[in-house]
Amino acid sequence: MKVTLINHTPMPEKMIVGAARVCYSGAKDLDTLLDSITEEKIVEFLGKSALANHGSVWEHATFTFGLEGVSRALTHQLVRHRIASYDQQSQRYVSAKQFEYVVPPKIAKNPEAKELFDKTMGDLQNTYDRLVELGIPKEDSRYVLPNACASRLICTMNVRSLMHFFGLRCCTRAQWEIRDMANQMLKICQEIAPKVFVAGANCEQLGYCPEGDMCCGRAPTMAKLLETYKGSK
Repeated sequence: MKVTLINHTPMPEKMIVGAARVCYSGAKDLDTLLDSITEEKIVEFLGKSALANHGSVWEHATFTFGLEGVSRALTHQLVRHRIASYDQQSQRYVSAKQFEYVVPPKIAKNPEAKELFDKTMGDLQNTYDRLVELGIPKEDSRYVLPNACASRLICTMNVRSLMHFFGLRCCTRAQWEIRDMANQMLKICQEIAPKVFVAGANCEQLGYCPEGDMCCGRAPTMAKLLETYKGSK
């Protein structure tokens, strides 16, 4: 897997604060308003907008990532995050001859499972190649390709969507491959905008786990917090 930051909004933290100040400032023009934003005001306004759940201001900053060597199993999960833009390598027009594939770690660690997995990938490759030789269009031959088939895509999300994405996909309950990708993306975002991306998984953002009975135990659930609160009264 390779995660690359292709582009992002210049000074994303200042952009978010500028959007927030447009709502509440009496400044006569935008240049004056933006020029008056200091580092102290960035911290203050980011905190205020987060506490007030003023989410729209977070949508004015975007990040564009290049994602390579990820499986189709991952991309099917990724596109469920609908407030984003995606462009993915096509299997209709791009030949899958000698396709690369992603091997899950638990399979890679088991010699017998790895042998069976590799054999299956080889059989699927041979079937795909033979279908193409028989004149079957690539868009139809691709029906035999596996979820493990490696792909590449470009993804653009605004900060609000990214925080939601990290909240779900940095969680220990997320599937291993998309969690790995999310953690790499989060690390990159934290280098660019550390005052915005202060936490990843929902339990880190919220201070409690919203997963209920599915909680991994890293943080208390809301029900547990309520029990503790009632017991302290």
